[in-house]
Amino acid sequence: MKIGEYNLLRINRTVDFGAYLIDDDTHEVLLPKRYLTPEMKVGDEIKVFVYNDSENRPVATTEVPYAVVGDFALMRVKAVNKVGAFLDWGLTAKDLLVPFSEQRVDMQAGRSYIVRVYLDEASQRIVASAKLAKFLNHSEPDYYHREKVDVLVVQRSDLGYRVIVNNAHWGQIYQNETYQDVNIGDRFTAFVKQVRADGKVDVTLAKIEKMRVDDLADRILQYLEAHGGEMKLTDKSSPEDINNAFKCSKKDFKKSLGLLYKQQKVTLGDTVKLA
Repeated sequence: MKIGEYNLLRINRTVDFGAYLIDDDTHEVLLPKRYLTPEMKVGDEIKVFVYNDSENRPVATTEVPYAVVGDFALMRVKAVNKVGAFLDWGLTAKDLLVPFSEQRVDMQAGRSYIVRVYLDEASQRIVASAKLAKFLNHSEPDYYHREKVDVLVVQRSDLGYRVIVNNAHWGQIYQNETYQDVNIGDRFTAFVKQVRADGKVDVTLAKIEKMRVDDLADRILQYLEAHGGEMKLTDKSSPEDINNAFKCSKKDFKKSLGLLYKQQKVTLGDTVKLA
């Protein structure tokens, strides 16, 4: 039974205050009554999240936390006391502690921070840390060009946005390749551009070029159909006007127009028209 993670457990017996679930090694954990449904019966297997309660006893829930052990996530501080900051973790009965020793700056109630959830070996309690660097780049980045990865936006930088790649490495998204709203805590599917000598990973939110051009061509056709079959934007329009309309680069816009022209779907001139 893994503390701080999802477990597939079997209902072993029911009691007035809930049901005891059992794993393959016959370890039991309580699922409180408020999480039981009429459909659940002894012998059923259910997916639950297992954590420690205030007395450090394992307990199960069918609620979904914002992050499990090993994950990074943006969470809001509910309260701060002499022990540390307590985060809204997405669980009704349990907040997540960030000890003062694991805070980069003094956390304030009502504000949100990117943290990493981990199991403290000494106390066997699930806690969080805002000191992200110590959890990253412990392995050599082994990504190939254009590999699809998951990224979490951590902070704004002079170059764009600093991100965490696949929960394991530091990465960078460059501002001049961002054609959508990006906020701290957002998660995206991105594509690897290169692994730098310092081990950091350059990624882009833009799809692989052919996919981008094909998608954009479809959007241009939809735009034309919605605007009487004609638009003033052409390959001579400014990058700003093109980005405002289609959230893309001028380069991709020109390629998409060229594709539609070759397919004889549009005509090009002072305006773009449906053929």
